[in-house]
Amino acid sequence: MSLKRIALLAAVLATASLAANAAVIDLTFENIASYPWDSSSTYVLEYYNGGTSSVGTTGPNYGVSFPDNALNICLNTLGTVCSNTSRGGLGDPNSQLGALFFLSGSNTYVNVAAGFTTGFSFYYTAINFGGSVNVWSGLNGTGTLLATLNLPTTPSGPCNGYNAGFCPFYPIGVSFAGTAMSIDFGGVANQIVFDDVTFGSATPGTPEPGTLVMFGSGLLGVAGMLRRKFFT
Repeated sequence: MSLKRIALLAAVLATASLAANAAVIDLTFENIASYPWDSSSTYVLEYYNGGTSSVGTTGPNYGVSFPDNALNICLNTLGTVCSNTSRGGLGDPNSQLGALFFLSGSNTYVNVAAGFTTGFSFYYTAINFGGSVNVWSGLNGTGTLLATLNLPTTPSGPCNGYNAGFCPFYPIGVSFAGTAMSIDFGGVANQIVFDDVTFGSATPGTPEPGTLVMFGSGLLGVAGMLRRKFFT
């Protein structure tokens, strides 16, 4: 393979991977309120939609909005107890303080105005009652049902030192065809918690630089070494 083709392939692979990663949105539910906060009165609302939460904070504008029963639960850390829920120090170290839950009704939901494709995923904990999640093609849980996840109960602990029964969280996700615009999260009120809600990927959390990017960088490095060896 020629040096020009190696460099071109590397650039194409890196660009493709970066474009795929850019399409993935991970809602960590951090920084919505000053830690620790009152979980019963901190609502997500338009925090991820260019607006504000119930406590007046503004987050990144992803075009994502929540109804008025979607709460931001405060998660326990080693030094602070603010609920009965914790990540237990596991998973993304930048997603340890807040998560999504509801205290009223049998579900909450999220609208993604621009839509998303490929997959949907999250972490959750539900030690007493399971739940379900549905992916819809329309806003507010309408249109075509694109995918369903049945959520079994999860183990309680061990999360030594975190003083939380709802701990740890477990990952789950689903791939689907078509474009989704809303998700409904079903379960028993105050008995299921979600975190790292991820649009555009069946694996939850912010994607790390992919193997394509690393492979592309490697090819660029090889091309550079060959150019220096034979053309200098």
